[in-house]
Amino acid sequence: MVLRIGIDVGGTHTDAVILDEGNNLIGAVKTRTTPDVTSGIVEALNKVLETSGVDPEEIRAAMLGTTHCTNAIVQRRDLARTALIRVGRPGAEAIEPLVEWPTELREAIGDIRYLVHGGHEYTGEEIVPLDEEEVREVAKELRERRAESVAVCSIFSPVNADHEERVAEILREELGPDISITLSHEIGSIGLLERENSAALNAAVVKVAGRAIDAFERAMVDAGIEGAAMYLSQNDGTLMSADYARRYPIFTVASGPTNSIRGAAFLTEIKDGIVVDIGGTTTLVGALIKGFPRESAIAVEIGGVRTNFRMPDLIAIGCGGGTLVKRRNGEIEIGPESLGYELVSKGLAWGGDTLTTTDIALAAGYAKIEDPRCDPSRLRGLDPDFVSRAVRKIIERVEESVDRIKTSPEPMPVVLVGGGGILIPPSYYDRLKGASKVLRPSHYQFANAIGAAIAQVSGQIDRVYSLEAMSREDAMRDAKDSAIRRAIEAGASPITVQVVEVEEIALPYLPGNAVRIRVKAAGDLAMR
Repeated sequence: MVLRIGIDVGGTHTDAVILDEGNNLIGAVKTRTTPDVTSGIVEALNKVLETSGVDPEEIRAAMLGTTHCTNAIVQRRDLARTALIRVGRPGAEAIEPLVEWPTELREAIGDIRYLVHGGHEYTGEEIVPLDEEEVREVAKELRERRAESVAVCSIFSPVNADHEERVAEILREELGPDISITLSHEIGSIGLLERENSAALNAAVVKVAGRAIDAFERAMVDAGIEGAAMYLSQNDGTLMSADYARRYPIFTVASGPTNSIRGAAFLTEIKDGIVVDIGGTTTLVGALIKGFPRESAIAVEIGGVRTNFRMPDLIAIGCGGGTLVKRRNGEIEIGPESLGYELVSKGLAWGGDTLTTTDIALAAGYAKIEDPRCDPSRLRGLDPDFVSRAVRKIIERVEESVDRIKTSPEPMPVVLVGGGGILIPPSYYDRLKGASKVLRPSHYQFANAIGAAIAQVSGQIDRVYSLEAMSREDAMRDAKDSAIRRAIEAGASPITVQVVEVEEIALPYLPGNAVRIRVKAAGDLAMR
């Protein structure tokens, strides 16, 4: 039997599932997320193996959705000492590198910045030649300043990456082949500052991602899972190999919500709709388009930094299973504070002294929790009118978010997933505003881990082409070939890879006949 494990780390719980080759659920567990993240992953891995009773040698692949990189950026901890080299002098000196970054984050990565001569026009022609001696001088300074990782960003490198690639060659000659180097054209699309930010963030989290991957690989060996391939979930709802993730860890920062959206599509077979993922701390609302999360059309901030790589279009509200419920001046307030994983010790139904949304759902009588420590009788003292109004407040928060994520007034299917999916009473399923129907599928509480386990592998290209230098057909062929190649590098089976999305945008504000082409290719996981 060929089995695979999916593990997803949330703010409150870490979930693990085991699926067989027919995508049947063999085992599922939910454990607390730990402050260090890694020990919680190990616990979930061992527990799902123990409770399912499967032979670890039958596990052929393990898929991990982790918050290691997100936590490192948000908490400003465990980041690599990172240098940024912008190739753009003299044309790109007006705005300093990293100028918009929060001061504490810039300092956390060492605040090492350089500008060197070089860069290209949108047509791919050089603005000025790359000053290689200038780059070698920078490399010598980086050795003295003990840089651990380097990000390189050149003007219009998504069109012509020659200068970025040559800078990388020089850095390796001067600093050795093991220096970690991120090239911006491999991370983001056009837009110099956002692409530069994305590359710098990627370089900063390479170290923490590497440690997390190493720890998970050791845990797999300790659990008797040897010879299995390891993959990480990325922001667009697909997978990448562990080796690929070591190079591009920034693509994992939004993997949790996308796993839930992909899991919701798999469990319900709905390809287009709205997914409401109610966790312990927050509710995340996203849109399904052809079975994949809809991507955000605007720049996304991570830890206070604007980026431009692919991210899911999400609305987050402070209304999860552990969210606090308060009465203030006669009004009911929901959140944003949450007990998170402390719900099972501080929530009223567990004998604590804090009222949460889960307590409200239990007191209203429509939610049930199979936990011997949870006793709904402890909630009998709650005012029924207060409980009813609190339920309505929870529903209103969700309805508002569904309305905001939609792009048309037409009702759409809504899928409830996440452990906090019990917060919405079934009696409202046929009258939730904006919903044509509401589904809470079997195994809804494990949708995130299931989404990780069933995900495909993808590659994406976003590039500007000059149609004066090549034909439209050649440009489209080059973009498709590049996307397919990236999917295979990320771990897709070559014979299954197909182009699933093509977008072509004319750029009349640029001189000449310019076009921006975005292509996404996806394929099944290459199982060994």
